[in-house]
Amino acid sequence: MIRDQTGSITSEKLVWPLRLTWAGMWCERLTHAFWPVWAIVAGTLSVLAFGIQDGLPIEAVWIGGVAALGGSLWALVAGLRRFRRPNRGDALARLDAALPGHPIAALADTQAIGVTDAASLAVWQAHRARMAARADMARPVAPDLKLSRRDPFALRYVALTALVMALLFGSLWRAGSVVGMTPGGEALANGPVWEGWAQPPLHTGKLALYLNDITQSRLDLPTGTRFQLRLYGEVGALTLTETVSNRTDPPPASDPAQEFEVVQSGTVEIAGPGGRQWKIVATPDSAPKITATGEISRQAQGEMAQAFTATDDYGVASGVATIALDLPSVSRRHGLSVDPEPRDAIVLDLPMPITGDRTEVSETLVDDLSKHPFANLPVTFTFAATDAVGQTGQSAPLSVTLPGRRFFDPLAAALIEMRRDLLWSTANARRSAQILKAVTHLPEGFIRNERAYLRLRVLLRDLDAAAATGLDATRRDEMADALWDIALLVEEGDLASALERLRRAQDRLDEAIRNGADKPEIDRLMSDLRDALDDYMRQLAEEAQNNPDQQMSQDMQGMQMSADQLQQMLDKLQQLMEEGRMAEAAELMEALRNLMENMQVTQGEGGQGGPGGQAMQGLSDLLREQQGLSDESFQELQDQFGGQGDQPGQPGQGQPGQGRQGQGNRPGTGGDGQLPDDRSLAERQQDLRNRLEGLSQGLPGGGSQAGEAGRQQLDRAGRAMDEAEEALRNEDFSGALDRQAEALEALREGMRNLGEALAQQQGDPYGEGTRDGEAFGRADPGGQRDPLGRSSGEMGRIGSDRNMLQGDDVYRRAQDLLDEIRRRSGDQTRPDTELDYLRRLLNRF
Repeated sequence: MIRDQTGSITSEKLVWPLRLTWAGMWCERLTHAFWPVWAIVAGTLSVLAFGIQDGLPIEAVWIGGVAALGGSLWALVAGLRRFRRPNRGDALARLDAALPGHPIAALADTQAIGVTDAASLAVWQAHRARMAARADMARPVAPDLKLSRRDPFALRYVALTALVMALLFGSLWRAGSVVGMTPGGEALANGPVWEGWAQPPLHTGKLALYLNDITQSRLDLPTGTRFQLRLYGEVGALTLTETVSNRTDPPPASDPAQEFEVVQSGTVEIAGPGGRQWKIVATPDSAPKITATGEISRQAQGEMAQAFTATDDYGVASGVATIALDLPSVSRRHGLSVDPEPRDAIVLDLPMPITGDRTEVSETLVDDLSKHPFANLPVTFTFAATDAVGQTGQSAPLSVTLPGRRFFDPLAAALIEMRRDLLWSTANARRSAQILKAVTHLPEGFIRNERAYLRLRVLLRDLDAAAATGLDATRRDEMADALWDIALLVEEGDLASALERLRRAQDRLDEAIRNGADKPEIDRLMSDLRDALDDYMRQLAEEAQNNPDQQMSQDMQGMQMSADQLQQMLDKLQQLMEEGRMAEAAELMEALRNLMENMQVTQGEGGQGGPGGQAMQGLSDLLREQQGLSDESFQELQDQFGGQGDQPGQPGQGQPGQGRQGQGNRPGTGGDGQLPDDRSLAERQQDLRNRLEGLSQGLPGGGSQAGEAGRQQLDRAGRAMDEAEEALRNEDFSGALDRQAEALEALREGMRNLGEALAQQQGDPYGEGTRDGEAFGRADPGGQRDPLGRSSGEMGRIGSDRNMLQGDDVYRRAQDLLDEIRRRSGDQTRPDTELDYLRRLLNRF
């Protein structure tokens, strides 16, 4: 309490803040001085509660105990030396330091001068009153309990965490086992007593049992349960007898520390004062069981899916699926007739739940093995599950055909088959090369993807050379990867344009209908067709809306169909396929294909007029001649490696690097009535490069985005031509083919961009569809029609709001169609599927 000169209490409000601050200082200094003591004590108690001392030699326990006791004494002495007992003045000074202006110290001051001066005394009293008001605002000061500077390694937290874990999962009663390890410990205990624990294996998830609390005489325990017993008191007063461990050299029955594991059913008895007897029933840990459930399936992209169920009494730890080739079930024909090269079985890890109970696991193994040599071949699936103790259970072998990606394009399917033959055995190299030569002999109209064709020709050259010298496994795998990439390129096509994407989707779905694809593949292909058709129709609609004054081609004048009707056709097509009516689905697919053909690009009118059109025509001619030069370069490459020598009936072959004569109507080789070109391939490549540079002066679309993109592609084509010329001069025909393929690709892309620029420059909205002087069908000049000849409906809907036929003609046309259907239905020579279809039409109409 603070008193003034008269001895009266200045402020009662300082009493509790001062007391609390003082108590906080006691906590702070005790913590700073003695934290090592309670850290050592907590760590020692956690070790004892976990029973670690029971599994150590008594010497180690003694050493640990001495170290813990010595450390505690050292920490206690060091703490006493550091500890300073806080007094009331220390607490008052800390409280005063927390207040502005140190008011408590000011209240304790006395006036030194001017005591007799009334004015000076008045000022002094005012000052004390102001300081007293500030002192009334005092609040307790929190103690500083941070120990990070004194304990940089956070040892106090380690000890505290260990103690909490010991209290949760251990028992402080187990600390009493130390008493029996001390000299005279038996005398310290009040008579003979015992203590015991039964710890089931960790993987069972069962809790440890404190045997002193178990009153029933029967215990059902898992095999492997560990018994720990401690006998206290005079040696021999208590003895242990057990028949569950099947030990061959048990310790003396009176040994104070007994440990053993349950391996069989039997009894455990502690004889003596306070003893106990239990009948132990050992529950064996059974091996897990696993079976495949359902049939193996192929997903849309070729991934295989196989469901399985695994069970175990305490939980499945892991599992694997082994896939081995079922050689006796393989149809040994064609490329599979030779003996296969040995291959290791496929081993896949089974999916397991991350959390939850694993006593019964039902999952699905999903993996993409389309590129593996076993894909689409007979294999055996063997599932195996393992539990925590290492026991393994296997399923019966499951004989299936390993699902893989299906290719519907005939060329892509042939490439995949040759890839399979190469991976089956390198002895198939020559046969595969011969088949690929036959497949690529006349590529016109068969191989539509130019990049795929050029890559296939280069691969064919390498395969031919490897077949002659011997194909090693590394090179074989590289060629297999290349064949896979080429097959994907052929199967998926060039998706850069909506029209090409639509054609590709139609071809793949048509092939799937003929080959009997399963439902997931049909659904995926139908989705691709819908997306491609939506994209294509959207582009046509945008062009029609932006350019209503363009004329529509004559072959599309009567073609009117709404987008809803197209979607209804697709829905009907999918319904027929889902119902298994593949013949009708094929007919509807053919009708849809014919409809799409009427939306193909047609030659534009006046597209070649003006300087821009002339430049586009020159680029088109240049593209054809570059293609012909690339064909001749490939022929030179075959001759260089002896792949195709001179054959009777063929024109004479020139020397490598020289032009060929008598090549027919190939551009630049005497076709179209021109004389054969006797220049070397390098000189002709240089001439094409010079012509490209000359055409760059009159290109359309200067300053537009499409025009600049086209010019960049032509620059890229020019660089590729320069590199091809250099390769030809060095007789590096393989490198020349790669550069020529790049030049062809850049030329096509540049012409597409320039075609768009030219169409925009001439006010043609069909720039996106313009390529090589071609344009989509024009709209009707007399009205607002889209490229399909359809009038815009209300609210901007695509399609006509009118009937397709008006007037009396509609009834005559309907009667003609009905008569034709009746006539065909009466022709019994027609296929049953067609007759059934015609009868359904008659029943409907």
